[in-house]
Amino acid sequence: MATQGQVITCKAAVAWEPNKPLSIEDVEVAPPQANEVRIQILFTALCHTDAYTLGGKDPEGLFPCILGHEAAGIVESVGEGVTNVKPGDHVIPCYQAECGECKFCKSGKTNLCGKVRAATGVGVMMADRKPRFSIKGKPIYHFMGTSTFSQYTVVHDVSVAKIHPDAPLDKVCLLGCGVPTGLGAVWNTAKVEPGSIVAIFGLGTVGLAVAEGAKSAGASRIIGIDIDNNKYDTAKNFGVTEFINPKDHEKPIQQVICDLTDGGVDYSFECIGNVSVMRSALECCHKGWGTSVIVGVAASGQEISTRPFQLVTGRVWKGTAFGGFKSRSQVPWLVEKYLKKEIKVDEYITHNLTLLEINKAFDLLHEGQCLRCVLSVHE
Repeated sequence: MATQGQVITCKAAVAWEPNKPLSIEDVEVAPPQANEVRIQILFTALCHTDAYTLGGKDPEGLFPCILGHEAAGIVESVGEGVTNVKPGDHVIPCYQAECGECKFCKSGKTNLCGKVRAATGVGVMMADRKPRFSIKGKPIYHFMGTSTFSQYTVVHDVSVAKIHPDAPLDKVCLLGCGVPTGLGAVWNTAKVEPGSIVAIFGLGTVGLAVAEGAKSAGASRIIGIDIDNNKYDTAKNFGVTEFINPKDHEKPIQQVICDLTDGGVDYSFECIGNVSVMRSALECCHKGWGTSVIVGVAASGQEISTRPFQLVTGRVWKGTAFGGFKSRSQVPWLVEKYLKKEIKVDEYITHNLTLLEINKAFDLLHEGQCLRCVLSVHE
């Protein structure tokens, strides 16, 4: 492309400080250095993690920054040494890298990758420990190694998944975070078996993806727990078979669930990020074998607690990041599953707006009426 090797000036939504609306700015995006890829972002969705960092709850949140981590676009140019993608490729940037070479990648035990974490955790690129974004010479930090609330972004080559060119980018952008997190929590982390009883705390996008994963795994009962009764109608379409609102009960929710399930569920999933709910999710699991998976991200400094006897008597407490999926090798597989109509994606999209309307999109997210809002970045 004609822009190769040049600084690109484009529009981006900049978070100058916590708890303030994002500001649409003209940002300069530097060319990619060695092992970096510059992507033209076409569509990006909002996720609660963006709101969590903007709300000042993220210990790694740096300002000013460009948020966004659930997106799809086209490679504009690549830096020296990049062999996995080329200009023109359709891609999903992935906050969970996959280098295939580090201790984590080689372990065969995790989807975490250590290759670029030292840089992405502090909002910079690995090559020179500097950001590629600036406004009038002032550096703007990266976010989660992706920064997709920008018309162009620069990411590490180990954080780019090349996908099928026929996949609609305004839909598959969701496969960069929320949907895989929920599906993978069931398929990879919990490994739910046919006939299992499952409880899901929080019926947002991730919770609904857990329900979809549990249904496809053959769960016999899928109990959705949420304080908003309106969520049940939508949740039924994703596989939820029963609904409980904790506000309708005087007993602790874990006791309510144990009473309804002859001693507890086989698997529970906490998809909110609330440490007291995490305890309820563990304690509603069946003695001897029940497994609870923490999916939601709690605020900085929060701690989980339960009586050790809960674990001594056979319950298992686990966590998951990006649903245990290896990003570069498995996101393309998820895209193929979507193209074969084997997983839902479109059904999570409740709103479509433009990058210029991003603050309205955050308002929709906070109001609870929105699952995923997809932003067209170049309109």
